[in-house]
Amino acid sequence: MKFIDFTALVLIVYVFFVSCAEQPQQKQRQQTQKHKAIFHKSHEPAKAALPFSDVVQAGDFWYLSGQIGIDHKTRTLVPGGIQVETTQTLENIRQVLELHDLSLNDVVKVTVILDDMNDFSSFNEVYTAYFPKKPARTTFAAESLAMGAAVEIEVVAFGGNVQSKDN
Repeated sequence: MKFIDFTALVLIVYVFFVSCAEQPQQKQRQQTQKHKAIFHKSHEPAKAALPFSDVVQAGDFWYLSGQIGIDHKTRTLVPGGIQVETTQTLENIRQVLELHDLSLNDVVKVTVILDDMNDFSSFNEVYTAYFPKKPARTTFAAESLAMGAAVEIEVVAFGGNVQSKDN
């Protein structure tokens, strides 16, 4: 009888130690999966073949590729200058964020590229209406932008544990 009790005790101790040893490995696997980058498909079929993602999710952060002031229906730059382009660019960003259950209020970092630094004040008149929370921002000018745009904007949003609809 004592032999059976000793065998049962050894088995219980073995199971306990094995389960304790597996827990850190399971936690590590869960953390690795949680921190994998997710490269989301574009919401625009015309952009499917381009060599970049509209959005990459890394944990709780969402990195949006630069947007310019194009009308997505016509795939042409909106006419009217810096303020009209800025409005369209920010609406394009809003649309991409909303596809992932995010909003402009979730934006924590903005990078702005202007074609001409003389447009800085006009740009800011539109920009401030979209970002009353004032996310961190970098602004600089480049010699020329895609499609002859006056402005390109990329953002980083913080979205908690939101999961995308497309994955």
